[in-house]
Parts: sequence; C-alpha cells; structure tokens
Amino acid sequence: MKDYIEERAVEIANYIIETKATVRQTAKKFGISKSTVHKDVTERLLVINPPLARQARSVLDVNKSERHIRGGLATREKYRHIRDEKCL
Repeated sequence: MKDYIEERAVEIANYIIETKATVRQTAKKFGISKSTVHKDVTERLLVINPPLARQARSVLDVNKSERHIRGGLATREKYRHIRDEKCL
C-alpha cells in the first residue's frame, strides 16, 4: 500500500474520532468519496492500526444508528422553511 494512502487513512480516522464526524462530512473535508472514507476506515486501517480502526468504527456505528433521526430533523426543517415562506 502506498505511504500516502496509509497516512490518509490514519488522518481520516483521527478526524472522525476527534470530531465525531459522519462519513459524508469526512469525505467533504478531505475531498474524497464516501466509499473511499469507508474503505480507508474499515479495511485499510485494520491492517495499519487495528486499535485506531476499532475506535473510528465505533464512532461510525453510532452515526449510522442516529442517521434516521438526523434525516427526520432535516426533513422537518425543510418543510418548516417552506411553510414559513408561504406565510410571508
């Protein structure tokens, strides 16, 4: 594996752990795809640094379990915004 890929995987994991970021937020921050973030954390990092991989994975698992709540809140806010515009 290339050195820069290993460095990126570690950097991504540290970012996720420190900020509790989602895969989408992490991908946007690093300018890479969501699938690359996922592969770096779940596959590549297991080979490089298994304890760090477990920590990052636990944050991603929490985010995954909460995503339906965030989606519902975003939808509610969207329709609240539309309703407020109609009242003006």
